[in-house]
Amino acid sequence: MRARNSFLLVVGLFGVVAAVAAAFWFGTLRAREESLLQGHRQLQLMAPDLQSVLQRFETLPFVLARQPDLANALAHPNDPAAIARLNGTLQTIQQQAKVGALYLMDRNGLTLGASNWDQPLGFVGKNFSYRPYFHAALRGHAGLFYGIGTSTSEAGYFIAQPVYANGSAGGPVAGVIAVKISLAEFERTWSSSDDPIALADRHGVVFLSNREDWKYHSLHPLREATLAELNHTQQYTGKNLTPLQQTPGPFVTLPVGRLGWQLMLFPNQSRVTRVGTLWALATALLLAFAAASLWALHQRRRRMEERLASREALQQAAQELESRIAQRTQQLSETNQHLETKYHTLQQTEHMLRSTQNELVQAGKLAMLGQMAAGITHELNQPLAAIRAFADNARTYLERGQPEQAASNLVHIGAASARMGAIIGQLKGFARKDQNVAAVDLAHSVRASAFLLESEFQRREALLDIDTGAGAMIVAGDAVRIEQVLINLLRNALDAVETSPLRRVHLILSREDGQAVVRISDSGEGIPEQVAAHLFEPFFTTKPSGKGLGLGLAISSSIVQAMNGQLRAYNRPEGGAEFEMRLPLQTEGGTI
Repeated sequence: MRARNSFLLVVGLFGVVAAVAAAFWFGTLRAREESLLQGHRQLQLMAPDLQSVLQRFETLPFVLARQPDLANALAHPNDPAAIARLNGTLQTIQQQAKVGALYLMDRNGLTLGASNWDQPLGFVGKNFSYRPYFHAALRGHAGLFYGIGTSTSEAGYFIAQPVYANGSAGGPVAGVIAVKISLAEFERTWSSSDDPIALADRHGVVFLSNREDWKYHSLHPLREATLAELNHTQQYTGKNLTPLQQTPGPFVTLPVGRLGWQLMLFPNQSRVTRVGTLWALATALLLAFAAASLWALHQRRRRMEERLASREALQQAAQELESRIAQRTQQLSETNQHLETKYHTLQQTEHMLRSTQNELVQAGKLAMLGQMAAGITHELNQPLAAIRAFADNARTYLERGQPEQAASNLVHIGAASARMGAIIGQLKGFARKDQNVAAVDLAHSVRASAFLLESEFQRREALLDIDTGAGAMIVAGDAVRIEQVLINLLRNALDAVETSPLRRVHLILSREDGQAVVRISDSGEGIPEQVAAHLFEPFFTTKPSGKGLGLGLAISSSIVQAMNGQLRAYNRPEGGAEFEMRLPLQTEGGTI
């Protein structure tokens, strides 16, 4: 059975390959016939245009042969005036007729006058007695020839007529008048075609084509006698007439002109191959669809047989499944109760952790307030002393009857009270425990943090430079916690410059890539290498015992990360450390 199936599979594959190959062959044959027919129709449209150009100028040298200036120049070849009139006449007619060149030769083939007499490559003085058209005209016939000019190296179609001494046919031939026509315009017209187009002479040499590498190559090897004839007439002077490297495929041809020319078109074989391939693909798809349909029918019949054969087995399996479902349901119920107990425990643990974290942040703020207590106390003592002094002065002025001076002292008392209120209000806002996520002006938070530490910087004789940049920078977060981070970073910078000769701290607020960036740098000794790796770890500190718990940077990093930001630290090349805080900016529609 297995061997039979393998044999049938091989036979089927062979049949599919044969059908696809037959479709490719038939499609290619049809496409080749259609392309040849279309090419023949195209040549029938092209050939009349070429024939018309060749015939249009055949009468021009015949009419020129009757011009008296030509006979006069032949009769007086050494008369400069006669030659000058001849050159002028030929040049005027050439410009009006729009041909390549007009020139007059004597019986020996020497050119007496030409339309290009004033050009560097003019024909005057050149001998063309080796050209076939010259000898044909000497015998009284029209001379026709195509070749490469030996003077200009430009190819053209030459038409020659005899010039009779008495000005009428039947007399002796005194010279030959010839016209040169350029056919290059046809090559430019053919260049738009995807199919190769060629014009070959009677020997099979291609001299016009829209394929540049075909020009001046033969369609087949030339005989020695043919090569000798072409060399004698210098028809293709300077060209190595070798056969085409790649033999063209099927083509259509039409005769053109009176020199045995053949206008040929070679249909593009890639289109033929493409059509054959499409036929093969269509056949393959059709066979694949048929095979898939048969396979589907076979599978459907097989499934129906299997379904009928296994119905009893399914009923038994259903009973076993119901029993197992009941067992699993009991197990899942017990597991669900166990998970609910664990879930409540996890919720309690999470609530405890969140509460502990908030308490830790609050403890960090209170610790900062404790560290700033001395400076803030000094800051409040000054306005209190001023209030006491101004109050005593105001009472004295009132006793003396000087109310204006007393009023001035009361104004000073009000200003000192307002400053105390601002300090206390800032402290109350910083110390509050509530967390409120809202839009925060980062520049305002920077100024508020600097205000709380102003007296501390003055007490330690340190300079704080602040640059908040231009424009508002709004971030999403808790203003109090942002200020807690800023105060912690500024206090660390202040501690770092305490033993430095230059006590200076810089704070720069800028905008980079949709983020608000706060950089706090100091003129201290920088961060030691062994400290940098543990800088943001909880309870790690380099300060003496009693100066800190090592939680400030850990809490600050946690606060910044909770606001989708980053907090980093590194040493500056010019010395000192720099802390960088990045927070995403907000626009009117939300976060950038």
